[in-house]
Amino acid sequence: MIKLYDEALSGNCHKVRMLLSFLGLEYESVPISVPDLEHKTPEYLAMNPLGKVPVLEDGGEIIRDSQAILYYLARKYGNGEWLPEGDAASGHVMEWLSFAANEMIHGCAMARALVLFNREGDRDAARALAEQCLDILNGHLEGRDWLVGTAPAVADIACYVYAGLVHQGGVDPLTYANVAAWLARVEALPGYVGMAALPAGDN
Repeated sequence: MIKLYDEALSGNCHKVRMLLSFLGLEYESVPISVPDLEHKTPEYLAMNPLGKVPVLEDGGEIIRDSQAILYYLARKYGNGEWLPEGDAASGHVMEWLSFAANEMIHGCAMARALVLFNREGDRDAARALAEQCLDILNGHLEGRDWLVGTAPAVADIACYVYAGLVHQGGVDPLTYANVAAWLARVEALPGYVGMAALPAGDN
Protein backbone atom coordinates (compact mmCIF):
# COMPACT_ATOMS: atom_id res chain seq x y z
CA MET A 1 0.00 0.00 0.00
CA ILE A 2 1.06 3.59 -0.63
CA LYS A 3 2.45 5.32 2.45
CA LEU A 4 2.38 9.08 2.92
CA TYR A 5 4.71 10.46 5.56
CA ASP A 6 2.44 13.23 6.61
CA GLU A 7 2.19 16.30 8.87
CA ALA A 8 -1.39 17.39 9.59
CA LEU A 9 -0.81 21.16 9.34
CA SER A 10 1.51 21.03 6.34
CA GLY A 11 0.03 22.52 3.21
CA ASN A 12 2.55 20.61 1.10
CA CYS A 13 1.35 17.35 2.63
CA HIS A 14 -2.23 18.38 1.99
CA LYS A 15 -1.55 18.79 -1.73
CA VAL A 16 -0.71 15.09 -1.84
CA ARG A 17 -3.70 14.13 0.32
CA MET A 18 -5.95 15.96 -2.14
CA LEU A 19 -4.61 14.21 -5.22
CA LEU A 20 -4.72 10.81 -3.54
CA SER A 21 -8.39 11.48 -2.79
CA PHE A 22 -9.14 12.76 -6.29
CA LEU A 23 -7.55 9.60 -7.71
CA GLY A 24 -9.45 7.36 -5.28
CA LEU A 25 -6.24 5.76 -4.02
CA GLU A 26 -6.06 4.04 -0.66
CA TYR A 27 -2.99 4.91 1.38
CA GLU A 28 -1.54 4.72 4.85
CA SER A 29 -0.83 8.03 6.52
CA VAL A 30 2.31 7.88 8.65
CA PRO A 31 2.21 10.91 11.00
CA ILE A 32 5.44 12.91 11.22
CA SER A 33 5.58 15.47 14.02
CA VAL A 34 7.58 18.46 12.82
CA PRO A 35 7.52 20.15 16.28
CA ASP A 36 9.04 16.95 17.71
CA LEU A 37 11.66 16.94 14.90
CA GLU A 38 10.58 13.53 13.65
CA HIS A 39 11.51 14.73 10.16
CA LYS A 40 15.13 15.02 11.33
CA THR A 41 15.59 11.47 12.63
CA PRO A 42 18.18 9.24 10.92
CA GLU A 43 15.40 6.95 9.69
CA TYR A 44 13.52 9.81 8.05
CA LEU A 45 16.66 11.44 6.65
CA ALA A 46 17.48 8.14 4.98
CA MET A 47 14.30 8.64 2.92
CA ASN A 48 14.63 12.39 2.49
CA PRO A 49 18.04 13.88 3.24
CA LEU A 50 16.48 17.34 3.03
CA GLY A 51 14.50 16.55 6.19
CA LYS A 52 11.19 17.88 4.88
CA VAL A 53 7.65 16.57 4.55
CA PRO A 54 6.01 14.96 2.67
CA VAL A 55 7.57 11.74 1.48
CA LEU A 56 5.67 9.13 -0.52
CA GLU A 57 6.53 5.42 -0.51
CA ASP A 58 4.97 3.32 -3.25
CA GLY A 59 6.07 -0.25 -3.83
CA GLY A 60 9.59 0.48 -2.65
CA GLU A 61 9.82 3.71 -4.63
CA ILE A 62 10.55 6.76 -2.46
CA ILE A 63 9.52 10.16 -3.81
CA ARG A 64 10.20 13.40 -1.91
CA ASP A 65 8.85 16.92 -2.49
CA SER A 66 5.14 17.61 -2.88
CA GLN A 67 5.40 18.85 -6.47
CA ALA A 68 7.37 15.76 -7.52
CA ILE A 69 4.89 13.51 -5.73
CA LEU A 70 1.94 15.16 -7.51
CA TYR A 71 3.63 14.60 -10.86
CA TYR A 72 4.49 10.99 -10.01
CA LEU A 73 0.97 10.11 -8.87
CA ALA A 74 -0.66 11.76 -11.87
CA ARG A 75 1.68 9.97 -14.29
CA LYS A 76 1.25 6.56 -12.65
CA TYR A 77 -2.40 6.62 -11.62
CA GLY A 78 -4.07 9.52 -13.40
CA ASN A 79 -5.32 7.62 -16.49
CA GLY A 80 -4.70 10.65 -18.67
CA GLU A 81 -6.18 13.12 -16.20
CA TRP A 82 -4.34 15.72 -14.09
CA LEU A 83 -1.50 16.03 -16.63
CA PRO A 84 -2.61 17.67 -19.89
CA GLU A 85 -1.13 16.26 -23.07
CA GLY A 86 1.28 18.12 -25.33
CA ASP A 87 4.72 19.62 -24.96
CA ALA A 88 3.49 23.16 -24.38
CA ALA A 89 0.89 22.11 -21.81
CA SER A 90 3.47 20.00 -19.98
CA GLY A 91 5.80 22.98 -19.91
CA HIS A 92 3.08 25.20 -18.49
CA VAL A 93 2.32 22.65 -15.78
CA MET A 94 5.98 22.73 -14.78
CA GLU A 95 5.87 26.54 -14.69
CA TRP A 96 3.13 26.43 -12.07
CA LEU A 97 4.77 23.63 -10.08
CA SER A 98 7.88 25.81 -9.91
CA PHE A 99 5.77 28.83 -8.95
CA ALA A 100 4.18 26.80 -6.14
CA ALA A 101 7.58 25.63 -4.88
CA ASN A 102 9.22 29.04 -4.99
CA GLU A 103 7.16 32.23 -5.02
CA MET A 104 4.17 30.75 -3.23
CA ILE A 105 6.29 29.06 -0.58
CA HIS A 106 8.23 32.25 0.13
CA GLY A 107 5.10 34.40 -0.03
CA CYS A 108 1.81 32.67 0.81
CA ALA A 109 3.23 29.79 2.85
CA MET A 110 5.76 31.97 4.67
CA ALA A 111 3.16 34.61 5.57
CA ARG A 112 1.06 31.82 7.11
CA ALA A 113 3.97 30.20 8.92
CA LEU A 114 5.20 33.45 10.46
CA VAL A 115 1.79 33.98 12.07
CA LEU A 116 0.53 30.44 12.71
CA PHE A 117 3.79 29.00 14.02
CA ASN A 118 5.18 32.27 15.40
CA ARG A 119 8.33 32.00 13.35
CA GLU A 120 10.86 34.79 13.08
CA GLY A 121 10.89 36.75 9.85
CA ASP A 122 9.61 39.77 7.98
CA ARG A 123 5.84 39.46 7.99
CA ASP A 124 5.29 42.52 5.82
CA ALA A 125 7.68 41.24 3.14
CA ALA A 126 6.05 37.82 3.13
CA ARG A 127 2.59 39.35 2.83
CA ALA A 128 3.74 41.59 -0.01
CA LEU A 129 5.07 38.59 -1.92
CA ALA A 130 1.87 36.67 -1.14
CA GLU A 131 -0.19 39.51 -2.58
CA GLN A 132 2.03 39.51 -5.67
CA CYS A 133 1.44 35.77 -6.08
CA LEU A 134 -2.32 36.24 -5.81
CA ASP A 135 -2.15 39.09 -8.33
CA ILE A 136 -0.35 36.80 -10.77
CA LEU A 137 -2.87 34.01 -10.25
CA ASN A 138 -5.77 36.42 -10.52
CA GLY A 139 -4.50 37.85 -13.80
CA HIS A 140 -3.78 34.46 -15.29
CA LEU A 141 -7.23 33.16 -14.34
CA GLU A 142 -9.03 35.97 -16.14
CA GLY A 143 -11.25 34.14 -18.62
CA ARG A 144 -9.92 30.74 -17.51
CA ASP A 145 -11.32 28.03 -15.26
CA TRP A 146 -7.99 26.26 -14.66
CA LEU A 147 -4.34 27.17 -14.70
CA VAL A 148 -3.46 24.97 -17.69
CA GLY A 149 -5.89 23.83 -20.34
CA THR A 150 -9.59 23.18 -19.88
CA ALA A 151 -9.54 20.68 -17.00
CA PRO A 152 -8.02 20.61 -13.52
CA ALA A 153 -4.38 19.58 -13.42
CA VAL A 154 -1.70 19.01 -10.80
CA ALA A 155 -0.79 22.66 -11.37
CA ASP A 156 -4.09 23.65 -9.75
CA ILE A 157 -3.54 21.42 -6.73
CA ALA A 158 0.04 22.63 -6.30
CA CYS A 159 -1.05 26.27 -6.17
CA TYR A 160 -4.44 25.84 -4.52
CA VAL A 161 -3.46 24.91 -0.98
CA TYR A 162 -1.30 27.86 0.04
CA ALA A 163 -3.46 30.26 -1.97
CA GLY A 164 -6.36 29.03 0.15
CA LEU A 165 -4.44 29.03 3.45
CA VAL A 166 -2.81 32.46 3.09
CA HIS A 167 -5.66 34.05 5.04
CA GLN A 168 -3.95 32.60 8.11
CA GLY A 169 -1.07 34.91 7.31
CA GLY A 170 -3.20 38.02 7.07
CA VAL A 171 -3.94 38.10 3.33
CA ASP A 172 -7.50 37.41 2.17
CA PRO A 173 -7.49 35.43 -1.10
CA LEU A 174 -11.23 35.88 -1.49
CA THR A 175 -10.75 39.58 -2.32
CA TYR A 176 -9.23 38.46 -5.65
CA ALA A 177 -12.31 37.64 -7.71
CA ASN A 178 -10.75 35.20 -10.18
CA VAL A 179 -8.79 33.45 -7.45
CA ALA A 180 -11.90 33.14 -5.28
CA ALA A 181 -13.86 31.57 -8.15
CA TRP A 182 -10.99 29.18 -8.91
CA LEU A 183 -10.70 28.13 -5.27
CA ALA A 184 -14.42 27.37 -5.30
CA ARG A 185 -14.06 25.29 -8.48
CA VAL A 186 -11.34 23.18 -6.88
CA GLU A 187 -13.46 22.75 -3.77
CA ALA A 188 -16.40 21.55 -5.87
CA LEU A 189 -14.42 18.72 -7.48
CA PRO A 190 -15.52 15.17 -6.54
CA GLY A 191 -13.22 13.83 -3.87
CA TYR A 192 -12.14 17.23 -2.56
CA VAL A 193 -10.84 17.16 1.01
CA GLY A 194 -10.21 20.17 3.19
CA MET A 195 -8.01 20.67 6.22
CA ALA A 196 -7.84 23.00 9.20
CA ALA A 197 -8.60 26.55 7.89
CA LEU A 198 -9.32 25.28 4.38
CA PRO A 199 -11.56 26.13 2.52
CA ALA A 200 -10.76 29.73 3.36
CA GLY A 201 -14.41 30.86 3.30
CA ASP A 202 -15.33 28.43 6.09
CA ASN A 203 -13.15 30.23 8.62
